[in-house]
Amino acid sequence: MIQSAKSPSYWALVSKQFKKNRIALWSLRLVGVLLFIAVFADFIANDKPLYCQIEGKTHFPIAESYLVDLGLKKWDPVFLQGGDWHKLPYEKVRYTLIPYAPKNIDLKNNDYISPFGKQRVKSNWFWHRLGTDQLGHDVASRMVHGTRTAMLVGVVAMSIASFIGIFLGGLAGFFGDHRLKLSRARLVLSLLGLVIGYFFAFVSRKYALTEGNFGKELAISLLLFVLVVLVANGIGWLLERLPILQKQVPIPADLLVMRFIEILNSIPALLLLLAIVATIKKSSIFHVMVIIGLIRWTGIARFIRAELLRIRNMEYVEAARAIGLSEWRTLFRHAIPNALTPVLIAISFGIAGSILLEAFISFLGIAKPDASWGELLTHARTYPKAWWMALFPGFAIFITVTLFNLIGEGLTEALDPKRIQKS
Repeated sequence: MIQSAKSPSYWALVSKQFKKNRIALWSLRLVGVLLFIAVFADFIANDKPLYCQIEGKTHFPIAESYLVDLGLKKWDPVFLQGGDWHKLPYEKVRYTLIPYAPKNIDLKNNDYISPFGKQRVKSNWFWHRLGTDQLGHDVASRMVHGTRTAMLVGVVAMSIASFIGIFLGGLAGFFGDHRLKLSRARLVLSLLGLVIGYFFAFVSRKYALTEGNFGKELAISLLLFVLVVLVANGIGWLLERLPILQKQVPIPADLLVMRFIEILNSIPALLLLLAIVATIKKSSIFHVMVIIGLIRWTGIARFIRAELLRIRNMEYVEAARAIGLSEWRTLFRHAIPNALTPVLIAISFGIAGSILLEAFISFLGIAKPDASWGELLTHARTYPKAWWMALFPGFAIFITVTLFNLIGEGLTEALDPKRIQKS
């Protein structure tokens, strides 16, 4: 018992095994650096100062900008006089490392100025370290804020994909084709609720989804769809008390989910993404995140399904059933938490794929975020002599995708049961 109490936990062994892979460990550290840059991009590259004194008052403009955006504060009138933060009469000022915002246009250094070319700047601090594009945007600033776009796309898209994949994969693997049963009343009302909810949420609101604010309208449609389905299930729960409607009908969850995955995988992801984005009048990076999440869940669902096919007949699951726990509680409280190991690997590779897919979409000009590595590459296509427009964003995409792939490989080795037993 003493030895058992002192024995390391499963995740401690996994962490120990992962740390043995020096390449994967350093890849994780470098991803941490990229996440730091993404989170604090405004404090690294911005035309607003970090700190300044003007008219005897002390200000922290970048920090204050968050309060202004939230409507909790208004700018001091002195900041609204010119519009150019670099020309204000500061008494003391401390600029960011890169004193340009991604949308700033430097008319004195436009038309593709090389990092080593002649630049017209008032001091070395305002030197465009990675050059400029055709309009005079600072490439270094757009690279920093492009890191935020890349990380945001990877994390948000794979969060959506993980939620869908874990839920549908859990249904398929745990219930199979015979364990998921619904009463006749709830089955009929659920199907009817799905059809009615889809009609009112998406068909009747098609104009609002295509012409209005897509994010807001999509949230309203999803909420409306969920409410209709819940109301239908509530009615079905009341009607199933009738003896004639109490008979349980098995639902082939595994068959339905796997056929749906096969249909989705039969369509190339890029083609499907382009087709969906084309239906949106004003596509944005938010749309790309959501769509990538909606088409990238199939691999996660397969991993969860395969793991639950093994877990669902293990002793602790049978014990949970024996003490009277419901199938749903057993699934979410005991089965899925113990089946998440392979999902970590799929998420790591999925983030790399999502970043690469977003860069390609931005390269084509379909989605136009404020700053994106893919968008920077388009300038290299139109003006091949601007080598810096291809080198820096291309290298950033290559390094980031490689780092996540190396982390995925490291997790694959660290989660190998044979390696854990040896350690």
